[in-house]
Amino acid sequence: MRELNVEALARVEGDGGITVTLDGKKVKSVTLDVHEGPRLIEQLVRGMTPADDLNVIPRICAICTLSHRYSAIRGLEKALGIKAPEKAQLTRELMMLGENVESNSLHTFLLALPDFLGYPSAIAMLNDYGDDVKRALRLKKFGNHVMAVTSGRIVHGENPILGGFGKYPGRKALEEIKLKSHELVPDAVRAVELFASIDYPTYPEADMLFMSVDAPKMQFGFAGESIIISNGKQADVEDYKKLTNERIVSHSFAKRSLYQDKPFTVGANARLINMGKRLDGQAADLFKEHYNDRWLKNPLMNNLAQAIEMLWSLEHIPDTVDKVMSLEDPPIEKPTRENGSGTGAVEAPRGTLYHHYDIKNGLIEAADIITPTAQNLDDIERHMKLTAERMLADDKKDEEVRLGLEMVARAYDPCISCATHLVTLKRV
Repeated sequence: MRELNVEALARVEGDGGITVTLDGKKVKSVTLDVHEGPRLIEQLVRGMTPADDLNVIPRICAICTLSHRYSAIRGLEKALGIKAPEKAQLTRELMMLGENVESNSLHTFLLALPDFLGYPSAIAMLNDYGDDVKRALRLKKFGNHVMAVTSGRIVHGENPILGGFGKYPGRKALEEIKLKSHELVPDAVRAVELFASIDYPTYPEADMLFMSVDAPKMQFGFAGESIIISNGKQADVEDYKKLTNERIVSHSFAKRSLYQDKPFTVGANARLINMGKRLDGQAADLFKEHYNDRWLKNPLMNNLAQAIEMLWSLEHIPDTVDKVMSLEDPPIEKPTRENGSGTGAVEAPRGTLYHHYDIKNGLIEAADIITPTAQNLDDIERHMKLTAERMLADDKKDEEVRLGLEMVARAYDPCISCATHLVTLKRV
C-alpha cells in the first residue's frame, strides 16, 4: 500500500489537498481533503436582525460575495413578505452579471488555462501568452467595477439591501459600464476560442447528473424559484434539503451532498446543459458550435462553459443597463411581517447557492447555507478516482497522475473556504 498526495491544491480558493491510496496499481480510494477550519457562520448569525445578517453573510467569500448577499436577500425577503421593485431586481441582475465576468475570467484565464498550455501559473505564461493574461486582467477589472458600482465597493459591498438598494447607480456610471461591456466582448470570444481548441483528456469521463436554478420566463439567468435536474425533473427551491441531503465525512471539514444517493454537479456546465438552449447572441452561436455529448460526462468542459457564460454576461449587460436607466428610483420596500421562513437560490459562478432563514419576532432563529463546492465534492472525488485508475492503467508517472487529478479538481472551480462555514459537534 502507498499514498500518492497533492499536499496543497494550488490555484483554487482555500486550503485543500488530494490523497490517493494505492494497492499496487489498484486505486483503493481518492479523497479531496479540506483542511480549512470551520467558521460557524450559521451559528454566528442566530439572534441577529436580517439587516445585520447581510453584513456578516457575504464575508463567507471575497470572490462571489454578491452571490451570498443576493441569495440571503432572496431568502430573507421571502420570509419577511417583501416584494422588491422592478428596478431593484434589474440592478441585482446587473451586479450578478458583473460578478460572473469577474469570477469566470479569473478561473478560465488565470487558474485553469496554465494546466492546458503546460505552464505552472499565469505569470509563467506572460512571455508566450501575454495578451491573454492582459485580457484576463481587463475582464476581471471590469467585473469588479460593475460589482463596485452596484454594491458600493469591489468586495463586500453594502448597497444591496432588503427591499431595494441604499442608492441606485447613477446614469454616468451605468453608461460607462454599457460602453465598456461592448468593448470587452472580443476578449470573451477569445476565451471561448482558447477553451474550444483544447483537446480535453478523456480520463475523467463518466455519466453525470446536473442541477441548476430555472431562470424565469424561459430565459438564461442566475436566479430562480425552482431547480432543474438533468434527469428531466424539477423541484421548488424550498425543497432544497431533499435535493442536497447533506452529510459529513471524516476527511473533510466540508459537508457533502447526494441526490437520490448519487453525486451531482452544479456550476457553469450544469447551467448550459439545463438552460443552454435559452442563450442568445454570439454566446448562443458558439454554444451550438462547440456543444457535444462530452459535455454530459467530462467535468473539464466546465472551463469552456464558463467562457461562453462570460461572453453571454458581457452581451447582456448593455440591455440590462438600459432597463435600469429607464426606471425612476423607487422607495425601499419594507417588511410586511416579523415571522416567516424563506429560501433563496442563486447561481454563483461556481454553482447553485442556497440560503435558508427562519425568522421569529424579527430576529433570525435559524440559518442554513449550502454552497456549490459542498454539492460538487462527491462528484469531484468520483471523477478523480476514475482519472487515477485510468492513468495508472496507462502507466502514467506519478507526476502526470497528480496533474490529472489537479486538473479535474480545478475544473470545478472549487471554493473551499465557502464550503467550510459550519461544523456540528455532537457529544456522545
